[in-house]
Order: sequence, then C-alpha cells, then structure tokens
Amino acid sequence: MQEEEVRKRAFAMPLTSPAYPPGPYRFFNREFMIITYRSDPEKLRAVVPAPLELDEPLVKYEFIRMPDSTGFGDYTETGQVIPVTFQGRKGGYCHCMFLNDEPPIAGGRELWGFPKKLANPSLRTEIDTLVGTLDYGPVRVATGTMGYKHRQADIKAIEASLAAPNFLLKIIPHVDGSPRICELVEYRMEDVAVKGAWTGPGALSLSPHALAPVAELPVLEIVSAVHIISDLTLGLGKVVHDYLR
Repeated sequence: MQEEEVRKRAFAMPLTSPAYPPGPYRFFNREFMIITYRSDPEKLRAVVPAPLELDEPLVKYEFIRMPDSTGFGDYTETGQVIPVTFQGRKGGYCHCMFLNDEPPIAGGRELWGFPKKLANPSLRTEIDTLVGTLDYGPVRVATGTMGYKHRQADIKAIEASLAAPNFLLKIIPHVDGSPRICELVEYRMEDVAVKGAWTGPGALSLSPHALAPVAELPVLEIVSAVHIISDLTLGLGKVVHDYLR
C-alpha cells in the first residue's frame, strides 16, 4: 500500500476495517429521559474546565435510547451534562457518558471527544413509569424514574434546547503519553424533529463507584424531568479553544 493510498483511506482506526463509517450520523426515534437536578456548586466548578463557566448549579442526567442510528446501530447511553456558558453563550458541557456499543464509543471519542466509556445502561417503560438504569459491570450505579407521559411539554422549547451548543474536552495522547491534542470542541444537534415531549414527576438515585463516579455530583433537589422522542443529526464539531497553544 502506497503512502498516497494510506492518506486517502486514513479516516479512522483500524485502517483496513474502521470501527465506524464516515458521517453524517442520523438518529431516528431517539428517546430521551432527562432529569435535571440541583447539585453542589463547588463540586461542579471543580470539574468544569475553563474557559467554560458554570451557569447554574444544575446537572442534566440523561438516559438515551437509540434504536436506529446510521453507522452506529442500536444502543443505549447515559451520562451527565452540566449547563455552562462560553463567551456569553449558554450551552451544555458533557461531563461523562456510558454506553453499550463499540462504534459510537470509538467514533465519539476520536471525532468529537465525547467522554464515553463502556457500561450497560437501559431505558424502558415499566407499566406507568419510565425507568432508566446504569450498571457498571455487576454494580447498579444510577436509577432514574419518571411518570410516563403525564403532561405535554412545549415542543418549541424542547427543540430549542436540543439545538443549543454543547461542549466537549477532546484529549488524544501522543505516543509518549503526553497530550498531542487537548481542545475544547463545540457541536450541535442538527435537523431536529421532535415527535413528542412530556413532563412528569421524576426521581434519581446515584451510587458511588470508583470508575463511574456520577455520584460525585450529588442530587440535592430534583428540578424537572422530561421525556422526548425525536429524529436528529449529530453535527460534526469545531475547535473553539486549544489548550496546547
């Protein structure tokens, strides 16, 4: 294989059988349960990287069911998003993510810098309750519950929230272990079509775990719970800050 062909084919690893295909990445019938809670502001400031700034002392704990996503397949994800501001613009900082599918783990980390780790989340309906869980190995780390479709939510407000900017800390090491890439990346959801959105009573329980430390951002008060079904495209990102310059 000649160098020119290597450069032409070098989209993702491994070279001859990439873990994921090129985008765009479209998600159909993507289902969210997002429980927003108030947490400890000092603990939040300790994990939000500058130049991002903490907005309110809130955390959005998200359970996401993705049954049909181009290139990535059928999987479930969960994690914490912290509301922040960047240069006066409001958005969300993805603090941690856990999922059960290798292609979006590889693609998410390599392309955007999503903080993805392998675990076993779930989102399902149990009679009158929407139930989200996260298991890391045999240990239950998170349990979220919400009353099923109690009240219709404001669709326009939900679409605006999904289209807001999101921020990631992308880190790729050099072969000697030092950081080769350390960047703040901004991305957005595109072509968002909300098919339904509901609110209702919500509850969230987080348990301490050494390698899935979601409980380090403690639940002090539940603020809201929302259930969303939508189609959307995961837009590619742009670098807004380079920590190595």
